[in-house]
Amino acid sequence: MRFSEIFYSIQGESSWVGNPCTFLRLWGCNLRCSWCDTSYAYEEEPFDLSLSQVLQKVEGFATRLVEITGGEPLLQKEVYPLMELLLQRGYKVLLDTNGSLDIGGIPQEVIRIIDIKPPKSGMSARMEWGNMEKLRPTDEIKLVLADKLDYQWAKGIVERYSLLERAKVIFSPASGFLSLRKLAEWILEDGLRVRLGFQLQKFIWGKGARGH
Repeated sequence: MRFSEIFYSIQGESSWVGNPCTFLRLWGCNLRCSWCDTSYAYEEEPFDLSLSQVLQKVEGFATRLVEITGGEPLLQKEVYPLMELLLQRGYKVLLDTNGSLDIGGIPQEVIRIIDIKPPKSGMSARMEWGNMEKLRPTDEIKLVLADKLDYQWAKGIVERYSLLERAKVIFSPASGFLSLRKLAEWILEDGLRVRLGFQLQKFIWGKGARGH
């Protein structure tokens, strides 16, 4: 498998925020979002590990929580046996995917975090909307928003697909585009039942820090 980085840190996003976690960042992505903060996951050279080598690294960290992320992890077919092996060893597995690929083949026990791209990302036309019919209550929908138009678009998507009844829904501000406070104000003004998300890792380690 091709990786960009493997590291042990604090979960900075999703409803699992604050938990110690092992991160497996797979190399490669099929999207080019305007605010991407992990472009190194497809621009820099990857390193290769076998499944057994990955498991050995994971077992060296003091947590039972593992997030598989990218880039886009579903681009590598080996991610499916990797998820199965982690589950068999008793790990809680999160899979962070960019919303452009079918999530149907992901093991039932895996918590799927699906990042729906709004217009400002430049990638909203690439979303696989059939995934909305495959959601489970343990899944999470993440919408990273850059401005009021993105916010209004996201509200429409939440309503159209009844997302609040299907999964956890998190609205987060795009770093450098929208302030956390402004997004919080909009959510409160509209009485939305979504969660406000942010990137805790940037508060802890600083913007642009790697391996955190």
